[in-house]
This record gives sequence, structure tokens and C-alpha cells, in this order.
Amino acid sequence: MPQLTQQRRRPSFSKHFMDALLDRILTLNLLATTAVFYVAARIYLLPHLGRLTVRSVMIPILLLHSLRELGLMFLTRGATYPGLPPQFAWPAALGDFVAAVLAFACIFLVLGDWRRARPLVWIFNVWGTLDLLTAITLATVYQAPPFMGPAYWIPAFWVPLLLVTHYVTFVGLTKYWKADRK
Repeated sequence: MPQLTQQRRRPSFSKHFMDALLDRILTLNLLATTAVFYVAARIYLLPHLGRLTVRSVMIPILLLHSLRELGLMFLTRGATYPGLPPQFAWPAALGDFVAAVLAFACIFLVLGDWRRARPLVWIFNVWGTLDLLTAITLATVYQAPPFMGPAYWIPAFWVPLLLVTHYVTFVGLTKYWKADRK
């Protein structure tokens, strides 16, 4: 009888497998949501970039990215569960905050003089993209998803939308929006 009791107490292979699988749902959410946002951009925005003004596309994108200060949520008690790895939380939070400040500063330049705004938009877009890719990598390496708590919606919803808008910005900067366009 004692052997049966010990066997029952040991977690089974299937439990470990299911736990590992469930811990990867965020990856599925991130990929699937990115695909949906990309398809939406491909249908509704990318075919029209050549005839849209920089302002009409960039101002909404920059306003959206100005809200990245919400990434500071990863440092807030109550928004995450205890145990969120600081190796993920701090770089993700501060990287998002810097991206938000850059995006907000770009708004006023884009509204004014596109030639002067363009270099800062490049800096914002490169920084913002690298920040998101770094956060995704650090979340994976340090196994952050189970500790994200209510902040889970940031990588599940916002990060895919932000990645696609960074892509749209890169396409616009390299293909359509020359230095003299407003």
C-alpha cells in the first residue's frame, strides 16, 4: 500500500506536460493576435500607404505608442503576481516607458516638419521594435508568463498590435515617406 500512496503523490508525466503546455498559451496568444493584426493591416492599411499622408498614418500610430507607459504596470504590485522575474519586469517596463516618451515627442515633430521628424521617428521605431523583441525574449527565458497576472493582456493583445504598427512604420519610412513629404 505505501508504494501506491507514494506513486499518487508524485506528479505524473502528463501533469508536467500539461503544465508546460499551459505555460505556453501566451506564446500562442501573441502569435495568433499578431497574425490577426497583420492581416487587418494588410487588407486595410498597407495597400493605401502610398497615397496617405505621413501625418494621417503616423499620428494615430504615435498616439497608440504613447500609451506604452502602461508597461510600467510590470513593476506595480497588484498588476502582476508575486514572483514576476525582475530580469524581465524592469527592462520591459523601462523600455516601454522610453518608447512612450519617444512616440509622444515625435507627435509634435510630425505635426510640424516631417524632414526634422523623420530621424526621430526612425529612432522611436527601432527602439520600440527592439524593446518589444527583447521583452518577448526575456519573458520566455525567465518564464514570466505565469506571474503576469492582470498584466497578461499587455503581451497577449498590445504587443502584437505594437509590433504590426512598427512594421507599418518601417514600410512607410523605407518605401513611401520620403524626407520632403508631410
